[in-house]
Amino acid sequence: MTRLILAGVLCLQAALSDAEFKKLHSELRRPKDGFWSIAWEVSVLEARERAEREKKPLFIAAHNGNPLGAT
Repeated sequence: MTRLILAGVLCLQAALSDAEFKKLHSELRRPKDGFWSIAWEVSVLEARERAEREKKPLFIAAHNGNPLGAT
């Protein structure tokens, strides 16, 4: 999030050169591994079937309340 704000501030202050833009763009892109490599499912039934088929555990992230996280 900090990088995104920094990129916005830099863009407002002065025009970016091609090299600066490419550097910022590569830093702000999501990595292809870690958290982003997880195959997310929206449907619990489809996730359950997939977990059973692939012989992998099922992790359910649930939230009670406002979907935007505000209380």
